[in-house]
Amino acid sequence: MKSINPNISRRQSRKVDLEQLKKGILQSNKTLLAQAITLAESSRSEDIALKRELLDWAGAHAKPSYRIGITGVPGAGKSTLIEALGLQLVNEHRVAVLAIDPSSQKTAGSILGDKTRMIELGRHPRAFIRPSPAGNTLGGVASRTREAIALCEAAGFNIILIETVGVGQSEVSVKQMVDFFLLVLIAGAGDELQGMKRGIVEMADFILINKADGDNKEKATIARSDYNRAISLFPMPASGIKPKVKTCSALNGDGLQEAWKHVETYFQDIIASSFFASQRHEQAVEWMRESINSQLLELFYHKPEINQTLQEFTVAVKNGDMHPLTASNKLLKHFLES
Repeated sequence: MKSINPNISRRQSRKVDLEQLKKGILQSNKTLLAQAITLAESSRSEDIALKRELLDWAGAHAKPSYRIGITGVPGAGKSTLIEALGLQLVNEHRVAVLAIDPSSQKTAGSILGDKTRMIELGRHPRAFIRPSPAGNTLGGVASRTREAIALCEAAGFNIILIETVGVGQSEVSVKQMVDFFLLVLIAGAGDELQGMKRGIVEMADFILINKADGDNKEKATIARSDYNRAISLFPMPASGIKPKVKTCSALNGDGLQEAWKHVETYFQDIIASSFFASQRHEQAVEWMRESINSQLLELFYHKPEINQTLQEFTVAVKNGDMHPLTASNKLLKHFLES
């Protein structure tokens, strides 16, 4: 069957020039960096060896950075906040935004709209925005977010902002790959909309009450006091630094400079206390474990003999001729012996 778009087959058969990608990344070429992340996200069997080589190289060339996770309720203005903050930071830093968009569980499609929302920041030469689909992973984090972080660090971006799809899924996965976890809330949304579980608030290193402007300013101030009281009841986090709650307005920029000063102070403190280094070491171990799981899945599903048996067993399980556990045990045994 002929492809509707003839360019698709040409793109799929085109060879990846790893040396060109590496050179482009070191030169902070955003187009080649985007291509490298696409390769890292690829699940095609012919790309497995290439992306492993690229990521090994990126790990060896990664430059120091601050990794900041940003989550919050839908409508809290996360994207607007990130753009406003990013436009302040690009004067002194190089900023990469990894914006994770929600994926449809039925079609696997995603909106990928953050790049269109952060237009001004996206145009800045010292900023890079990469929207990626969340897929089936929890916490609104793309399955290859860690790899994207490593590639951005190799390209010299020293502030990595990771925007998740929002509160409601497991945010633990976000926390395990960042140095600083920012929770963005709005005042007066009601508990049913905020969806605030104690565990999510406890994970936050900093809470920003956004949209503290106009008639909402007083409500934001009250919300700040409420969350400060709630946090005072929580145990001290592993960093030894009690989270703070502040108000801001991404719309007019109020409070953003003060918020960033707090972030910088936090990093200075955790670097001085060695918590930064120990946390990064723990994250590296977690990445290793995730990589093992990911590679085992790739090896399993890319074996032709496994796929053939899997199809046969799928039909048998559907028809009730084979128990699901029997099928899985036989498949795993076949995989280990092949």
